Parts: sequence; C-alpha cells; structure tokens
Amino acid sequence: MRAHSRASIPIRRAALPALRNRRDIQSIAYLVALPALAAWQWRYGFQWLLYASMLFLTLGIGVIHHNHTHLRMWHGRWANRATDFWITLLQGHPTFVFYPAHVANHHRHRHGARDAARTYRFGGDTNHLWGYLIHPVQAVWVLYPLFIAWLGRLRRHHRGAWRYCMAQYGAWLGLWGGLLALDPAKALVYVIVPQLHGLHWLLATNYLQHAHADGGPRRGQTLSYARNFEGLLNPLFFNIGLHTAHHEHSRAHWSELTRLHRDHYRARVPAPLNEGGLVPYMFRVFVLGKLSARFRTRSLMAPATGAGTVATDTSDSATRRVPGHFR
Repeated sequence: MRAHSRASIPIRRAALPALRNRRDIQSIAYLVALPALAAWQWRYGFQWLLYASMLFLTLGIGVIHHNHTHLRMWHGRWANRATDFWITLLQGHPTFVFYPAHVANHHRHRHGARDAARTYRFGGDTNHLWGYLIHPVQAVWVLYPLFIAWLGRLRRHHRGAWRYCMAQYGAWLGLWGGLLALDPAKALVYVIVPQLHGLHWLLATNYLQHAHADGGPRRGQTLSYARNFEGLLNPLFFNIGLHTAHHEHSRAHWSELTRLHRDHYRARVPAPLNEGGLVPYMFRVFVLGKLSARFRTRSLMAPATGAGTVATDTSDSATRRVPGHFR
C-alpha cells in the first residue's frame, strides 16, 4: 500500500525557461558571444578581429537591453530577472534605467517639449557630427535626475523594487571593482572600454533617430517625430532602424517591425525621415555635410518649437508607475 502511494505521486521536473519568440535566439547568441570573446582575449591576448567583433556586439547588447525592457524575453519571472542582471553586467549599467528614461519619458513624450533628452534641448535644433558625439553626455546630465527621483519614490513606496534596482548597481560596480582589482589594464581594455562604447551608441541612437525631426504638437498625426533606417542595420541590430513602427507599437516584438514599417508606416512618414543605410546616412550628413549644405538634413521643426527649452516635469504620473517585473 505504501509503495503504491509513493508510485502514484507525480514527479515534478523543473521546466526550462522558454523564449517568447524564437527569433530571440539571435539575442541569446549576442549575450553569450560578447563575454566569451572578452574572456578569450583576457586569457590569450589581444586580437584585432576579436576586439572589433566585441565592439560590434556591444552595439547589439544596447538594443537587446532596449527590447527586453519593452517586451520581456522569456516566459517566467526568474529567467527575465536573470537576464536583467546579465545585461547589467554586459552593458555596464543597471537595466532598470530604461523604464524612467525611455518608457516613461521618451515614449510618452515622443521627442516633444517634455521629452527630457530631446535633441533640440541642447544647443538648438542641430544635426551634425559634434551633436551626435556629445549627445550621450548631454543626455546623461538630464536623465540621471530622473533615475534618482524615480529611485526615491521606489524607496518610499515600493521597497522591493528599490532593492532590486540597488542590486543591479551592486552587480555592476562589483564586477568593475573585482576585475580592476584582478588586472586593471585588462579590465579597462576588455570590459570597461567596450561597455562605454556600447553605452555611447545606446544614447547617441536617440540623436540619429530624432535630430531634425518634428517635436511640435502635430508630430503624432504626421508621424514626423522620428527617422527610420533600412538596410543591413536591421537584421544585425534587431530592427532598431524602424523607429516609427516601434514608437507606434512599443509592445510589439522587434521581429514584427519589418512588416509594420512596410505595410503601415513607410508611405506615411515624411520622405526626408525615411533613410536607406545608417552608414551612408552618417557619411553624407556628418562628413559631406561639413563640406556642402546640400548634403545636410533640414529641420522639420517650427521655429518657435525648436528654439525653446521646456522644463521636464519629473513628477509626471508615468514616472510614478512601477512596471510589473519590478514588483
């Protein structure tokens, strides 16, 4: 009788985490390849080809960070939380910052006057090489107060979420501290410099996508608030160039943006905001544009809109809400 009762008890096996979309196998490959290349060079020495591959992958990590914020990669909380920490270690900054800076700010205000890091906030409505290079520094200066204010509200009202964010800071700074103690030169070359390269791209992408786009009150109706890029950029970097479709469908998986862009937005976006490849665009605007005005972009902003700077209300209700995966 006892043996029979034991045999009838079902054996529960831990289920492996499942991706929401199998296209994210590409994301997993990037998340695995970057630390593997860093570890190999740490052990065996610097290789130009491998290092260039690392710099390429740091760009992809930033996009994966962005995508994972909008739509969690896995079915299951613990797999998603583990991915948060893995991206934190690879990105060189906590992943939680995308919520107050990007979802509750940039997507809410869409390059408008209350978008904290709107490109025309800094030195007027520009689109040139120096603006692209310096934009990440300018953005950090105005975004970090959002992070601090948001963390303060979490500490007062959602202590569990606050501890989760603090744990990400601990993981990131602990990694840097440990690697610097182990070998400062290798830590800088193989970890910190590539991470800073990726963070610059992550923040500078905002300039590529929105400089000289419209920040006025009709931008949503005319779909004139963002620039789109086609070409090789998108299969390599998870359709990051199809920015209008992403803004209009922020919860859509990145693999769906190709169809959305082609079928619903490409023909409706103002022609100057539909570009081909990213590299030809940057060469034309940032290099040739220094030589001749005919290669430069033209602002779609109304003069009065582009001239002013409007203080961002950091107490906006959107920045008060806590995403479910932090609870």
